[in-house]
Amino acid sequence: MVGLEVEQVAPAPFSYVIKTSGHIQAAQGDEVIIAATSNGIVSYTNSSLTDGSAVKSGHSIVTISAKDLLEGEPSTKAKIEFETAEKEFQRAELLVKDQIISTKEFEQARLRYETAKTTYNAQASNMTAQGVRVTSPINGYIKNRMVAQGEYVSVGQPIVTVSQNRRLQLRAEVSEKDYKRVKNITSANFKPAYDDQVHRLSDLNGRLLSFGRSADGQSFFIPVTFEFDNVGDFLPGAFSEVYLLANPQEDVISVPASSLTEEQGLYFVYLQLEEEHYKKQEVTPGQSDGRRVQIVSGLKPGDKVVTKGVYQVKLAAISSVMPEGHHHH
Repeated sequence: MVGLEVEQVAPAPFSYVIKTSGHIQAAQGDEVIIAATSNGIVSYTNSSLTDGSAVKSGHSIVTISAKDLLEGEPSTKAKIEFETAEKEFQRAELLVKDQIISTKEFEQARLRYETAKTTYNAQASNMTAQGVRVTSPINGYIKNRMVAQGEYVSVGQPIVTVSQNRRLQLRAEVSEKDYKRVKNITSANFKPAYDDQVHRLSDLNGRLLSFGRSADGQSFFIPVTFEFDNVGDFLPGAFSEVYLLANPQEDVISVPASSLTEEQGLYFVYLQLEEEHYKKQEVTPGQSDGRRVQIVSGLKPGDKVVTKGVYQVKLAAISSVMPEGHHHH
């Protein structure tokens, strides 16, 4: 079957899990969205700039070039407009003295000149042979790049987010009944409400920051706080399911959560007996860390469990297309 994956059962350490809820919060600090200052093609100043890279205030992040586009390089246009406006303004100065033009006309010429000068200076200060430079206004880290190298942008379009936080926090609430286990918590997995993926703090350079010793007067929850690298699309403030991981138990049989199917309150996995021969096996699940589920009974080491493509196997079983007994191809 296409897209089918199988895992051989082997006992391994499995953490004791406290399932609870929590939320992602930003450590203190600001976030800035850097936008395009002209239309054109984006070129990253440093090709090794990726999510998590450090940037300094005033340093160039991208240059935007329009020289190969129909509309032409905006800075060249700005220069021509500025020079033209300057000539007109100088001429108007002479004409207004001799009262050949009205003060109002002179004011308009002056305004055009001032505007053209401001535009030109703003671009000239960031002008390079490659195009207009766009710089970061703060020291921080690239949180995410919204535009790819070589992509066309128009004025005002967001290019990157720079965050002063390299780290985010995950704050979980543990009920009083699990208080004794809190001191054994080492890490956590979490699934934000807007995401169907379970993230592991261990993949995000995560660490435990603190846990509250006392339940505050109102609530009977103990806050447990972790921090982790702010890369990708984590939304500060987002609600999350949290799987707190405490002391690992040795030699536990577990399977990926995707292996399990449920029917009327009973849980099953599909075992691969041979290449195209599968068997539905009832199991008793224990704890889940969001990614894997402990199996208390029903599986033994060496069993081959279908972890991906379970639904296809299940359908094939229902329509009994699945060959029974031994089937040699």
